[in-house]
Amino acid sequence: MAAWIPLGYLGATALFILGLKKLGHPRTAPRGNQYGALGMLLAVITTVVDMGLSGERGVSWGLIVAGLVIGSIIGLVMAVRAKMTDMPELVALFNGFGGAASALVALSETWKYVEDPTIALPVGLDRQVIVVAAGFSALVGWTTLTGSILAMFKLKGGLEIRGTWYPTPDWGPPWLNPVKALMLLAVVMLILLSIGDPTNWIYLLTIVALSCLLGLALVLPIGGADMPVVVSLLNSLSGIAAAFTGFIIGNPVLIVAGSLVGASGLILTFIMCRAMNRTLPDVLFKAYGGSTREKVTRTKMGSDPEEVAMIMDGAQKVIIVPGYGMAVSQCQHQVKELGDLLYERYGTEVKYAIHPVAGRMPGHMNVLLAEANVPYEQLIEMDEINPGFPECDVALVVGANDTCNPAAREGEGPLAGMPILDVDLARTVVIVKRSLSVGYAGVDNDLFYLDKTMMLFGDGRAMMTELNSAVKDA
Repeated sequence: MAAWIPLGYLGATALFILGLKKLGHPRTAPRGNQYGALGMLLAVITTVVDMGLSGERGVSWGLIVAGLVIGSIIGLVMAVRAKMTDMPELVALFNGFGGAASALVALSETWKYVEDPTIALPVGLDRQVIVVAAGFSALVGWTTLTGSILAMFKLKGGLEIRGTWYPTPDWGPPWLNPVKALMLLAVVMLILLSIGDPTNWIYLLTIVALSCLLGLALVLPIGGADMPVVVSLLNSLSGIAAAFTGFIIGNPVLIVAGSLVGASGLILTFIMCRAMNRTLPDVLFKAYGGSTREKVTRTKMGSDPEEVAMIMDGAQKVIIVPGYGMAVSQCQHQVKELGDLLYERYGTEVKYAIHPVAGRMPGHMNVLLAEANVPYEQLIEMDEINPGFPECDVALVVGANDTCNPAAREGEGPLAGMPILDVDLARTVVIVKRSLSVGYAGVDNDLFYLDKTMMLFGDGRAMMTELNSAVKDA
């Protein structure tokens, strides 16, 4: 039976790799998620069987079964209750839980080796190496936990306590960056000191405390526009913590899975940075927009849904540009209904332009539109859709701002150089937005004031519902 254990781990690893591959496209992403879940189930079963065969001392099978049952129930309840618009917060929270789990396992294993020198170590390792690996696992794991929890509250916009809403601050004075560097240096020094005295709990607790503070300080100054980068970075850190833990306990599947998550998350982080024309250090240590937010002094007369419906009548090509406002108002189903109406009535070709950083996590718009059953072939990435805007009869923007702001083409300002959707090149532009307020970059949007732009001021769901009714009555 023991000979089958490596095959179990190999199968789990293959499923992880295949699942990650499938996650690269919206059409295959659900299957990729299933492969990943199946791989984790196989890895857990294999590990439990391996523990039983090896006869490890001190194993409490009651606790293991209880943990599996309780964890499964919690995960199921959270997944069922979470709305699609809550996915960014849920992903951020799960990233934190993954980091904390890795740090706790590393701590437990390290203490076991230190307390009982007779326990066999993984092949090729000594206790000094394990202590260092556990220290870095604690650093990454606890930083990921507190940073992810704070990111979750930032995505929610704040915290409600006894009916009072407390918004999450974007607080980042200039002296905070040196403090973060000092905390990181202090943790590294404590890890090195713990090599000579691994049983010193003061070192260990200080590492945990400073790592938790570092996570909070790292995420605290970052604004909502940079949340896609933060979420993918925290996802990468949770994988790195898992890889450290797999190294400590000699578990190959944990090393592979952690490395896959760490590498893919880091690649995605750089993709998000490139989509915003920002470097990762800029995201982590510099404000986006900041205190130089422009004040809106211009005005624009709003249109009504009936006017927009007349423009839609006979349109051959319509491009819909979703943004975070669509997620906030949860109007993805109404947006899908409009696309269906235009196709059924006028044979209109409808496409959806997806900006890489639209929303608050990578792929946020894809997830929402997939929930509304928008065909995957209609979801077009920025580089592919941009050449089609000059031939587009109507570009409908639903709750987007910075991702279609022409100011990004200028050589200065917070948006300078950021790749955008070329909405202003469409023949007619319709924008569904509550007001003319600036986006997270703090830059007024010239697109709003073009003669060919029609503004539908109001809640996204309400406006899209009225627009659909107007199209039906046209």
